[in-house]
Amino acid sequence: MKKKLLCVSFILSIGINISAQDKINWYNNSRPGMETEKAYKMLKKKKTKEVIVAVLDSGVDVEHEDLQGQIWVNAREIAGNGVDDDRNGYVDDIHGWNFLGNAKGENIHHASMEKARYFNFLAEKYEGLDRANLRSIEQDEFDVYQELLNDLETERSQYEDYLLQIKEVYKLMEVCPTMIADALGKSNYTYEELEQWEPTSDELYQAQRVVLGMLSGELTDNALANYEKEYSEKLETTLNPNYNDRALIGDDPSNFNDKFYGNNNVEGPDALHGTHVAGIIGAKRKNKLGGDGVATAVKIMSVRVVPDGDEHDKDVALGIRYAVDNGAQVINMSFGKAYSPYQKEVYEALAYADEKGVLIIHAAGNDAKNIDVEPNFPTSRYDFQDVKLSHYITVGASSDMKAPNLVAYFSNVGAESVDVFAPGTEIYSTVPNNLYESLQGTSMAAPMVAGAAAFLKSYFPEIPMVEIGKILVNNGVSYANVMEINPSTETEEPFNSVCKSGNVVNLVEAVKACQKYVSKK
Repeated sequence: MKKKLLCVSFILSIGINISAQDKINWYNNSRPGMETEKAYKMLKKKKTKEVIVAVLDSGVDVEHEDLQGQIWVNAREIAGNGVDDDRNGYVDDIHGWNFLGNAKGENIHHASMEKARYFNFLAEKYEGLDRANLRSIEQDEFDVYQELLNDLETERSQYEDYLLQIKEVYKLMEVCPTMIADALGKSNYTYEELEQWEPTSDELYQAQRVVLGMLSGELTDNALANYEKEYSEKLETTLNPNYNDRALIGDDPSNFNDKFYGNNNVEGPDALHGTHVAGIIGAKRKNKLGGDGVATAVKIMSVRVVPDGDEHDKDVALGIRYAVDNGAQVINMSFGKAYSPYQKEVYEALAYADEKGVLIIHAAGNDAKNIDVEPNFPTSRYDFQDVKLSHYITVGASSDMKAPNLVAYFSNVGAESVDVFAPGTEIYSTVPNNLYESLQGTSMAAPMVAGAAAFLKSYFPEIPMVEIGKILVNNGVSYANVMEINPSTETEEPFNSVCKSGNVVNLVEAVKACQKYVSKK
């Protein structure tokens, strides 16, 4: 019976949305939020200049009601004429570009994980070989091959077990209502009655949990079918080393000179993540729709490079260059992965943005690990790198709780690799089809900082973006010596052991620093 109990516990805990509106806009108000509202009041008489923010992500619903007037429009391109009017190599790129599609308008949805691609590459060299017969340099690579093999087998086994558990839940949904009716002596009970009832056995406790899930609407045949479809797709695509996720495009993902592929569908098949990020940065403020975006004078450029799975380095590098070349002043990158086969090419794109004065904001990741030790790519600290990127900020996720729970339990950390923290829990924002959801992750914290950078640049256009970045990192609320639970060790440590600056971003303090900077010029 324990296995079935685990099954019910699993199925009732996955995919549950956070409570929606009870904490709407908390990150805009008092500390430990960013005090955005107070910052706007400080600058209410000051004019603004629009700032372009590129969202490198899964796509953006550019027709969302709460993003109207906030979407970038390429003025050099004539919409729908099928001509590359601005001669940048991308036809009809009105609101950005989709590097995950083809000229026919077809789009990649699922992609394999980078570790699956890398394993497939190494398997061609090492499958069936004995480590003892290899040269020392090959043995190191063979060890990575074995590590990836074990990792993939473990994760695939996990999802196979999930699918088996879902089948068990289907069966439990058939028998548990009768068990509960027999135990209570009636079939017309309420949710509250069942919740207050105390089961006398493990079997009845399990039946209670199942029926409560059914009564609440959380546990339905349709919900189970969706989970079943999702996990089957992961096994078929994301965690399948033999899945060719570039067949639809037909390009060579190792050829970075092959640049002009994709299409202008900047929403793609699943723009939930990217639309949520875009709303955090620049959803319309004070319109009684959803949450308020951080920046008002902003234009969102959608650059689709993130599928369901891991992004390709080539798409990331070209996406960065596209954003820079088309006027983005800030680039938000709420994605990351543990392996990166073309690190130098991505670094060169980051260096290009750096040279052009474009501020890149990157999410630290949600694995509760120390990225000083286990990098989350892209990164500002490549092993081969000898020049520091001055326009790159890595962001961890903070919560609305006080120490020792200020650091979100899932956030990656790093005394050297994570520059600053920002709100990343229970963030209510836009999702496709004029809807709104609460999500959490460093994916939500990064656009808080991207929006903050756009906010400051719009009010202080004379301040170089490199200085805007420094001001945001160094002029927040300091928790440097406050004891916090480090998610990577699960022990209490000073906040500056998880974050280089020891700060949480705060727009009031940043505005003060900007005013001081301008007064000295």
